Amino acid sequence: MTVLLEMQGISKTFPGVRALDNVTIQVREGEIHAICGENGAGKSTLMKVLSGVYPHGSYDGVIRFAGSEARFRGIHDSEAAGIVIIHQELALVPLLSIAENIFLGNERAAAGVIDWRTTYRRTSELLAKVGLREAPTTPVGDLGVGKQQLVEIAKALSKNVRLLILDEPTAALQETDSQKLLDLLLELKAQGVTSIIISHKLNEVRRVADRVTVIRDGATVSMLDAHAGEISEDRIVRDMVGRDMAHRYPDRVRRPGEVLMEVKGWKAKHPEHMDRDFLRDIGFNVRKGEIVGVAGLMGSGRTELAMSIFGRSWGRDIRGRVAIGGREVDVSTVPKALRSGLAYVTEDRKALGLILEEPIVRNVSLANLPGVSRGGVLDEAREQAVATRYRAAMNIRTPNVFQKVMNLSGGNQQKVLLSKLLFTEPQVLILDEPTRGIDVGAKFEIYGLMNRLADEGRGVVMISSEMPELLGMCDRIYVMAEGAFVGELTAAEASQEKIMSLIVREHEKQEQVEMEAAHG
Repeated sequence: MTVLLEMQGISKTFPGVRALDNVTIQVREGEIHAICGENGAGKSTLMKVLSGVYPHGSYDGVIRFAGSEARFRGIHDSEAAGIVIIHQELALVPLLSIAENIFLGNERAAAGVIDWRTTYRRTSELLAKVGLREAPTTPVGDLGVGKQQLVEIAKALSKNVRLLILDEPTAALQETDSQKLLDLLLELKAQGVTSIIISHKLNEVRRVADRVTVIRDGATVSMLDAHAGEISEDRIVRDMVGRDMAHRYPDRVRRPGEVLMEVKGWKAKHPEHMDRDFLRDIGFNVRKGEIVGVAGLMGSGRTELAMSIFGRSWGRDIRGRVAIGGREVDVSTVPKALRSGLAYVTEDRKALGLILEEPIVRNVSLANLPGVSRGGVLDEAREQAVATRYRAAMNIRTPNVFQKVMNLSGGNQQKVLLSKLLFTEPQVLILDEPTRGIDVGAKFEIYGLMNRLADEGRGVVMISSEMPELLGMCDRIYVMAEGAFVGELTAAEASQEKIMSLIVREHEKQEQVEMEAAHG
């Protein structure tokens, strides 16, 4: 099989850090090639070198593409050659239509005037290729994340892509959308499109990848071939972290105590659609030393529930009661929720959890400034001491606490966010997708942290789209669908099949209710 891309001896150094050290990767034409590695291993840096974000001359080594040496000076050069990257944070403009997004910067025009007939016709052809039936004029903001991913791929296909690179393409997708995206990659492969996929979801890697390159600490560790039977999750994990991980979830002796937090009669309306309750009469509790899971499909209301409880950060006309430590508490604002002993770690750390332009030291202290102040004046020495303590305790991999958070890997950013909320000393911590977009090693560290919090007698609520994660970590699991809790399962009785059965049953029930209402 012809080699399409070869990167030989790629090294890249930043001040004080060697991000890539003699990395070599070879991608064959017409294959799906996976790149795996822990957060901070150098995967994103390598792709930035390939795409010209880090231009030729700023790194050592040689890139050959389609038989010729490539010396890309920027993204325009790499795209002109047929290399297109779709980043984890989608680069779409919500208020523009699908057609306008696909051809943004690459408009179909004659004499400076956009040819809308050609634009819409070509958009329809591209949408058909990726399996979307939406009209070209549909605003991208009206689409779910899964469909937006497909629009990004259609945009790449409009540029006559020869090598499509996807960075964590399924990180924000639910199971059905993830499967559709992987099926599309296999269809594109059949059409001759070569793909590189960067993913921490090893089951997905095993499903679609022909070969896997594993990178650890900025260096190539191994290249595994599926056709030779070399790709297994255990082998990839061992090469990624440098050790066997026989147990993905750390052991814990479960000793749930008395009820620590109780929520009763919780209801909330959607901020834009006020005609009915979006969250419907929810009640649940968390005991001391307990990890409680919340399972459900995307759109079931899990995040909305957490945010509405934490300072009424989401929703309108919110009703219900929250008790912590046996007494009813006021959680109507974020500061009041924090003072009550409740903290929430958002699923969107970059947009809602961290100030990326600020250093670690400032981010860690932000939710508890009184804890690093004297007489209302910020004590920078105390602030630095606190951040340094959390850097060590959380194993945040960075030379010092003055590094900007935007320069950290996803796993280390998540640890900074956790540090920020732990510094408020919560009794109950709600974790919303705490391991999204991070590697198996960093996941194991966060699982260990959750166990330590439980061992200290605190309560942990874990919202996750990964059912194996919930089954591996939680003492109890509440199942959510259509804005309500539809079941509660103990660790002993929970299974993926039982969880999905409860969800499907609720969907069918709601469809029946809507059908009866429509017929009077």
